[in-house]
Amino acid sequence: MGDLSLSESKDRISKYLVETNKGIIFDELKDDYLKKAGVADILHGVPVPLIFDDEGMSTLTIALGMARIVGGDNNFVYAPKYIEYIKRVFGDTASRVLIGEGAKSAQAGDYEVACMFFRTALMLDPKSCDALYLYGRACKDAYEIEEQEEDYVGRFKAEALEIFEVLTMLHPRFAMGYYFLGYGYLNLGLYTKAKLTWDSFMELSDPEATDYSEDNVRGVPENEIGDLRKEIAERMTSLEEPVVIEKGCNMIMGGNFQGGLEILEKYTEGRYSQWWPLWYYIGAAKSAMMDSDGAIEAYKKVLVLSPSNTDVMKELADVYDAIGDKVNRDKYLNKIELIKSTC
Repeated sequence: MGDLSLSESKDRISKYLVETNKGIIFDELKDDYLKKAGVADILHGVPVPLIFDDEGMSTLTIALGMARIVGGDNNFVYAPKYIEYIKRVFGDTASRVLIGEGAKSAQAGDYEVACMFFRTALMLDPKSCDALYLYGRACKDAYEIEEQEEDYVGRFKAEALEIFEVLTMLHPRFAMGYYFLGYGYLNLGLYTKAKLTWDSFMELSDPEATDYSEDNVRGVPENEIGDLRKEIAERMTSLEEPVVIEKGCNMIMGGNFQGGLEILEKYTEGRYSQWWPLWYYIGAAKSAMMDSDGAIEAYKKVLVLSPSNTDVMKELADVYDAIGDKVNRDKYLNKIELIKSTC
C-alpha cells in the first residue's frame, strides 16, 4: 500500500487540485471482493483511492474517491476505468450524485474538493447547467479566499470566467450565468461587456417579462432575485461613465486618436483622474498625433499613479528619443533596468 503519484493535467487549476489530493492512499482490491461486487472486469489490477466514511469503506466511498481523483486530474492514468466504475455504481444518476456531493463540499467551504466533483460530473454530462454553474461558483469562491497566491487567483479566476461564458452559450436563458459573468468582465475592466451581460441578466430575471420562466432563475428564491436585481441595477448605473471611457480607449486603440481624446479629456478632473489607464491612453493618442509635450505630460501622470510601470517608462523613453532628448531617454531606460533588477 502506498501513495500513487498523480500526473499533472495541462488545464489551469489541476496542479492545485492534485496537491489537495496528495494525501489520499491507493491500493488494489482483492479479487474476491471485485468478483463479489461485479467489477472485476473494470478494477482487476487497478489501484483505487481508499476513502472511508463513518461506516468504513464501501462501493460508494470508492466511487466518490475516484470522482475526486479524476476531477483533480482529467488525464489520470486510470481515469477511464474510474469513470466506468462510477457509471456502474450510480447508473444514470451519476452526474446528479456528483453534483450533489460537490454542493455539499462547497457548503462546507471545501471549494477545491467541490471543483473536483463538478469537473467529473461534467465529464459525464458536459452540458449540465447545474454542474457548469456550480463549478464556476466554486472556482470563484476558491480564489476569493483571503491570502491566496497570485498564480492561484489568476488560474481560478480565468477558469471561472470561461465556465460562465460557456454556461451562457449553452444555456442562454439561465439568468444567473449572466449575473456572475458580468462580475468576471467587471474585474477585467471590460465595462461594456459587463453592462451588456448584466442587461441580459436583468431581462431574463424580470418576472414581469412576457417570456419569463422560473427555470431562468431556478434554485434562487424569489426574494433573493429581487435583491440581486437591485444590486445589478446599481452596478449598471455606476458603469455609465466607465463605459464611455472604455469607448474612448477603444477608439484610440482603433486609430481614431482625435475622437478618443475628445472623450477621455472630459474625465481628466474628478474621480476618474486617478485612474492611470486614462492617462496612458491620452498619452498614446498624443504621441501618435506628434504632440510630444502632451504625451510626456500624460505619461508622467501615469507614473505618479503607477510608479513602477515599466511599460509607460518605455513609452516615455521612446518619446524622448523621438525628440532627440537622449538624457531623459537614458534616464527612463535606466529606471526600467533598475526596477527589473530588483524584481
